Amino acid sequence: MKAEVQIRRKASKQMLYISIVSIIMMFAGLTSAYIISSAREDWVSFQMPQALYISTALIFLSSLTYSFGMRSVKKGNTQQSALWIVITLVLGLCFVYFQIQGFGELRAAGLYFAGKESVVSSALLVVISFAHLVHVAAGIIVLLYITIKMLRQKYSTDNSLGVELGGIFWHFVDILWIFLFFFFYFIT
Repeated sequence: MKAEVQIRRKASKQMLYISIVSIIMMFAGLTSAYIISSAREDWVSFQMPQALYISTALIFLSSLTYSFGMRSVKKGNTQQSALWIVITLVLGLCFVYFQIQGFGELRAAGLYFAGKESVVSSALLVVISFAHLVHVAAGIIVLLYITIKMLRQKYSTDNSLGVELGGIFWHFVDILWIFLFFFFYFIT
């Protein structure tokens, strides 16, 4: 039985890492398109929306709270870990809110995603940010699932694979956004 658990653990992590590599490749293509497009004559530089600064801080904090939750699971304190994961979930939802506010700030500045008044720079920023939001939404679904299982006391010090996998993915979307934020900050 112990060998089956180890095989499942290893296979699950490998599948997640393969998925993460494919996501990295997608964002490498999108950021490359951004860099190449920045050489266009009609390229418009702009200030990063203030809401994106806030969302960056929130997603960074959410990684910290997830780490606290994971540490609590390892110590066998499922109630405390559920609280940390719920806080992570709330921070993730706040991240989404401020991302959407950032899109609104772009529109208010006259930078549109599509239409006759759109510009390539803001359209690509929105496309890349929205692609990241899709992955954050997947992470939020995972956080909901983990929270429900924690409240039902399905995780323990010996059975925490779901929390570990969720953590790997959540930390990945955190690191990915921080990379994208600094990419936009220095490239726009």
